[in-house]
Amino acid sequence: MNQNPRDLANLVSKITPRRAWNAAKVLSGFYYSRITMQPVHWGLPISISFEPTTSCNLRCPECPSGLRSFTRPTGMLDPDFFKKVIDQLHKEIMYLTFYFQGEPFLNPEFLEMVEYAASKNIYTATSTNAHYLDDETARSTVTSGLDRLIISIDGTTQETYEQYRIGGTLQKVLDGAKNIVKWKKELKSKTPHVIFQFLVVSHNEHQLAELYKLATETGVDEVALKTAQVYDYEKGNKLIPENEKYSRYIQQADGTFKLKNKLLNHCWKLWHSCVVTWDGSVVPCCFDKDATHKMGSLKEQSFAALWQNENYKNFRASLLQSRSEIDICKNCTEGTKVWA
Repeated sequence: MNQNPRDLANLVSKITPRRAWNAAKVLSGFYYSRITMQPVHWGLPISISFEPTTSCNLRCPECPSGLRSFTRPTGMLDPDFFKKVIDQLHKEIMYLTFYFQGEPFLNPEFLEMVEYAASKNIYTATSTNAHYLDDETARSTVTSGLDRLIISIDGTTQETYEQYRIGGTLQKVLDGAKNIVKWKKELKSKTPHVIFQFLVVSHNEHQLAELYKLATETGVDEVALKTAQVYDYEKGNKLIPENEKYSRYIQQADGTFKLKNKLLNHCWKLWHSCVVTWDGSVVPCCFDKDATHKMGSLKEQSFAALWQNENYKNFRASLLQSRSEIDICKNCTEGTKVWA
């Protein structure tokens, strides 16, 4: 199932002259920095991620939220704070992801924040385990203006699904997806673009054909296959699939594993996006799950000031010098390509 052209057209429709000019400044600054090895940034983010909450109902084995292993506090994103930040950025950013850690629908004000971002003509997306998409919530999700809804479905049978989504129920996921599809039809809405995201691991890689069949039966718009990030991979990990096409890691002659990514000394994510935690801290990207590299707090300074502060300049500079020495980059398979 290929990406729906309507979804792409919807994203393109968010481009304004000001946003296009900002994107051009960000892109030119990125390439100028790669050439000069100096951390230059001439714009504001093109996209941004907000963390609705760190809470989660599941206990997935490779997720800090699921493992309850955070050293940072658990909490909920405040809608008033969210709106304050969006008011600073909405003329430049065109893509907003409501996800970092946790289950977004556990925040009771989540859809209120989606509506606010949508009112600013920002493309909005979120990722969910779909356990809270009852009929009423599904209708509210469709009417909120959410543009993209990623539903994690990591198995086509309960037995397989619960091996990773510990504490989860596959039937709830399917029912939630069907509720969204139903309300899209009833309300004659083209959004949200619904994606079944399948984390390919060793115990479910044999179910890909069944996945596409299930997606068609459910009526979702797209299927996306995702490779799994595992923390202890060097000596192998039971989650790493046999088919290396679906793995972030490759086995070496001595039996150990290494990243496929060569960890080049640049990262597009550090120029075009960032993550805001529920309590207002800004971290470089989604790989900093425990927010150990805080660039600053939006409760203490404006976004424009934080985006250009010494912490950010130093972090970008260290990445340009030796990305492999930064802890959150050592297990990263993203960010080296523009628009990745």
